[in-house]
Amino acid sequence: MASFSCIAETTASAGVRLQLKRRIFQTGFFILFIFAPILDLFRLDLNLGHFIFFGQNWTLGLEALQAGEGTAAEAVFNIITRAFLPLLGLVLLFGWVSWKYGRLYCGWLCPHFSVVEMINSIMRKATGKFSLWDKSKSLYRLDGAEVKTDKRYWWLVFIAVAGFAFIWAVVFLTYLLPPKEIYYNLAHFSLTRNQMLFIGVATFLLMIEFMFARHLFCRFACAVGVFQSLVWMANKRAMVVSFDRENAVQCQGCYVACEDECPMRLKPRSIKRHMFNCTECARCLDACEQVQLKRDRLSLLAWQSGQSALQESDR
Repeated sequence: MASFSCIAETTASAGVRLQLKRRIFQTGFFILFIFAPILDLFRLDLNLGHFIFFGQNWTLGLEALQAGEGTAAEAVFNIITRAFLPLLGLVLLFGWVSWKYGRLYCGWLCPHFSVVEMINSIMRKATGKFSLWDKSKSLYRLDGAEVKTDKRYWWLVFIAVAGFAFIWAVVFLTYLLPPKEIYYNLAHFSLTRNQMLFIGVATFLLMIEFMFARHLFCRFACAVGVFQSLVWMANKRAMVVSFDRENAVQCQGCYVACEDECPMRLKPRSIKRHMFNCTECARCLDACEQVQLKRDRLSLLAWQSGQSALQESDR
């Protein structure tokens, strides 16, 4: 029994480290999302009419043809090498990762998903639910303690929703116009009419999405997310959360911790096609590990790939 406890505790601590690592990746990518246009790492400058990539002008190379000094063949070659091939390479790389690991970008990098998880956690403190559309409350934490709700947390929900919506609106604009201009005008309350209109409308729409439809957007409206899911579903041997159905009886007495912890509001014990929107965040795995640890048992949920993943794909 002592050796089992040691193994179980090691497994649980590994789950905690995995979530810490995921938070670090999410935080780093969110910072990159904000500072990429400021540092000219990547943005589309509408004033110049072309992209900026690592401080360099990234055009289609049509200037010579437009000036009457180049040929059509040179223009076609530039379009292929500067636009088509880089875009194809990016799609293939992203597709390969999705083929093997599913929506890994969503769960580990996406700045929108990190906002979703943060608002979820605050809303739970206010209402006992992760989403306004949850049918029942999540009454227990992973340590078994009862969740105590406080309506005063609604103020934090509204602040988080409005604050992140505003940040996103401003950052989006810096991807389209020179960041120095936007932040200078913002700091001096001298935004142009169009700039104020963009930030105002974008903030309003994002507030609605963050408050009412953040999960629905991730599941059905995000083209990047849906692309990853479709590619992942086509690979029956891709990494998937697998449920040990032979020992399903051990779920008795659990407060469906794995479902409570899922940010996408999925049921992790379902088969793969019912987990179409899984982000591979591993929160359900961590939840099951901690619950079963208290019973001196191993987790019933685990990542599986290759031949082992077929039981979830073919079922």
